[in-house]
Amino acid sequence: MSERAIEALIDSVPDAVSTSAGAPNFDEAFTLHHRAVYRAAYALVRDSGLAEDVTQEVFLKLYQHLGSLQNEEHVRPWLLRVASNTALNTLRSRGRTSAREDEFVQAAAAGLGGTAAVGIDSDYERRAEVEEARRALAQVKEPMRSCLLLKQQGLSYREIAQALSVNEVNVGSLIARGRKEFVRVYGKIGGRR
Repeated sequence: MSERAIEALIDSVPDAVSTSAGAPNFDEAFTLHHRAVYRAAYALVRDSGLAEDVTQEVFLKLYQHLGSLQNEEHVRPWLLRVASNTALNTLRSRGRTSAREDEFVQAAAAGLGGTAAVGIDSDYERRAEVEEARRALAQVKEPMRSCLLLKQQGLSYREIAQALSVNEVNVGSLIARGRKEFVRVYGKIGGRR
């Protein structure tokens, strides 16, 4: 190596190496804590794919809140707390979704008299009802329609408020008004059977 290359190398090295008491760096935090966050998430959800989703969400939250963490000592406990909360919220959300799906399956089985065979007429009627519901939903004004759809998908009031940039306090009334408007419009379109 020439002297010039050595001088350039020496000049490229920072004079002071940052200590762990400084503000956290996202790349370092990800490298150091990714496995611990994944293990914490997996311990709660017991599904590798879901644990990966939770881990990704946790590091997205870290990226968004990186400025609020004072130093690197707080990063690991913060990440693990956020991981456990996010994993528990995910489990709650999946529980609500699976309960609704079970209710739908039971209602469908009861409506068919316990048989799984669906005739052409009942399939046509089902498609017509779905189309009527879509038309009725299209007539419900925003943000009531979006609140109603997101609630049906299992999101919490807080998640709906964040997704739509509305006040969390107003989400419940928007959902209730959206349901009332949907029932009114659906009745006019032809859902009164």
